[in-house]
Amino acid sequence: QLRLVESGGELVQPGGSLTLSCVASGFSLNYYAIGWFRQAPGEEREGISCISYSRATIYYTDSVRGRFTISKDNGKNTAYLQINGLKPEDSGQYFCLAAPARIRMSDTTCAGGLTPSGVQYLDVWGQGTLVTVSS
Repeated sequence: QLRLVESGGELVQPGGSLTLSCVASGFSLNYYAIGWFRQAPGEEREGISCISYSRATIYYTDSVRGRFTISKDNGKNTAYLQINGLKPEDSGQYFCLAAPARIRMSDTTCAGGLTPSGVQYLDVWGQGTLVTVSS
């Protein structure tokens, strides 16, 4: 079974930092693009960052650029989102996505290294981890 499990979300004060983790099981992240998405209560899920399978392409949405850092460690089969300078508007459920073909955010495509075929090499979503920024 292909799974992604996020962790690291918690209640933090404005200005604080967090590292979110996204651990894959049942498959290897080596050739998957990774995306992080955020969904605030009552709002749509938005793509905030992605990284190509080769790490050659990295994207951040404007609201997080300079504060968030995306990375992936193929040896640990884990992706990360380092978050600094947290703001109340960063609060929400954070989801990771592993995509074998591509993740598109705005005008940027974070490429995967696989070609989906039938039921092989499908997108995999995690269940989310909650980040709350409040004093």
